[in-house]
Amino acid sequence: MCGITGWIDFGRDLRAASAAIASMTATMSCRGPDAEGTWIGPHAALGHRRLAVIDLENGTQPMLDDPDRDPTAVITYSGEVYNFQELRDELAARGHRFRTRSDTEVVLRGYLEWGEGLPERLVGMFAFAVWDNRDQRLLLVRDRLGVKPLYYYPTPRGVLFGSEPKAILAHPEARAQLGTTGLQELMTWVNTPGQAIFEGMRSVLPGHVLRFDRTSTSETAYWRLPATAHHDDRATTVETVRRLLRRAVAGQTVADVPLCSLLSGGLDSSTVTAYAAEALAERGEGPLRSFAVGFSRPGIPGQDPAEDASFAAKLAATVGTAHETITLNAADLTDPAARLAVLRARDLPLGLADMDTSLYLLFRTVRRHSTVALSGEGADELFGGYPWFHDHGATTADTFPWMHHSAPIDVSGPSFLDPDLPRRLALDDYRADRYAEAVREVPALDGENELDARMRRVSHLFLTRFMPMLLERKDRMSMAVGLEVRVPFCDHRLVEYVFNVPWSTKSFDGREKSLLRAAVAGTVPGFVLDRRKTPYPAIVDPAYDQAMRQKLGDLMADSNAPVRPLMEQSSARAAYALVEQAEPSQLQFLRLGFESLLRINDWMREYRVELL
Repeated sequence: MCGITGWIDFGRDLRAASAAIASMTATMSCRGPDAEGTWIGPHAALGHRRLAVIDLENGTQPMLDDPDRDPTAVITYSGEVYNFQELRDELAARGHRFRTRSDTEVVLRGYLEWGEGLPERLVGMFAFAVWDNRDQRLLLVRDRLGVKPLYYYPTPRGVLFGSEPKAILAHPEARAQLGTTGLQELMTWVNTPGQAIFEGMRSVLPGHVLRFDRTSTSETAYWRLPATAHHDDRATTVETVRRLLRRAVAGQTVADVPLCSLLSGGLDSSTVTAYAAEALAERGEGPLRSFAVGFSRPGIPGQDPAEDASFAAKLAATVGTAHETITLNAADLTDPAARLAVLRARDLPLGLADMDTSLYLLFRTVRRHSTVALSGEGADELFGGYPWFHDHGATTADTFPWMHHSAPIDVSGPSFLDPDLPRRLALDDYRADRYAEAVREVPALDGENELDARMRRVSHLFLTRFMPMLLERKDRMSMAVGLEVRVPFCDHRLVEYVFNVPWSTKSFDGREKSLLRAAVAGTVPGFVLDRRKTPYPAIVDPAYDQAMRQKLGDLMADSNAPVRPLMEQSSARAAYALVEQAEPSQLQFLRLGFESLLRINDWMREYRVELL
């Protein structure tokens, strides 16, 4: 896993402008702590920071097809291609010769052999850029599910790109500006594919190839979620899911560095951990290391965040992992250095309050022992694990299911921002337009009954709008400490199959994730299969909320706070009075709102954001 960046400019000779690409590359030292490289041609400058996972001694980038002459193509690549060995063998049979054992060289040689037909052959998570010297053309490519990020920023004479916005913003032509669309995205959390919040910046769409040359820019989808008829009976479906999932996990345990699993003791992480331990044992390797997060202060009975730690420890003992629980407290989560690290990692004020900080601190500790971690992200969206899937009102509502029966997740919290802002920004219309847009993307299947068509739509919304928020969060928090997190549930072959399984089969016994439970029964123990679903734990400690209340008070007293232009004073004072008078149990429910305000303010200050 790595960080990539680059600058294409058809109006100047970039060989005289090396400082800019060096600055852009340096911003991603956390994503790639092991090596740094740049390549500069007349109109293309590529940068790379490497986290060495495969072929540690070689595989440095940017990589040229022939380092001894003017290259045909140059690549800067981030990610993992899990079928690279099979592709390498096929390319070798076609006459290609390899200098390294890295998947990067396989991708580069694959481009020379198959051109833009390459991405559909790749199995994995990846984002890469190829500069084709023959055609003076840049290709930006992103994996099917958007596991790895890739941003771009068109300029009058070319384009800037990077794994993270910070790489682009390090260039003197890029500006950290927030316009109407950026505000609409921040205040609705609809997570429109391609939007990047910063004015003028975009994100490469998952499953897409973007081309830039001297005269044009074009975009092509090489993959979309397909709608296909499902003919397998339940027993065959269960067995197929078991086979696909076991293959996905086993394929992602290959690494030349220490590997571990992130284990909450829930169904998803336990499945990944059990299959990973099994794969290592079959190769005579192991034991697998596993890590859980817990909090030093117990919570409310029945909502104790320590529950995850106890289930994780029990699962670890059952499957034989070398397990460790990382215990955090309020002081850890309120530490200014940790909170700033989270903000800089995200580049944006989006987030989940203390849960982002605890995830970052978990990853920071895990990185001391492992370079690669396996995670259960994606199972809830794929198999129907969230309560919304089982709420008829949510699945039939004329909006995103996760916005039903509650106010949409909103940075304004308890009315800290100008109450007229939603009207001026037309937030209701924006949300409705984005929902209609998302529904139009859902593939239709002829002859499908109303229930299955409705649940196909719900599943598509979660996979294309909700899951990307969580994948981006995990990528940023992990790469901020140089940890590669792999997500087997996002293997596109598994996703394609399960997406097309009828809802009656996915939920055949009336429980969430019925199909997944059936597929892993016999591998995952009963105490996990029978456990009720619990979300990622939030800290339950009055000391934390009191510290955040103090930070909010400091903001309210700061007349120069960058977020002030978005606030209406009387409403903000009334909202602050609500927080100031709230009981500790009430503060937990207000937390996301006022912490969002704090984060927006910190973000605007740290990034010197200009309001347009």
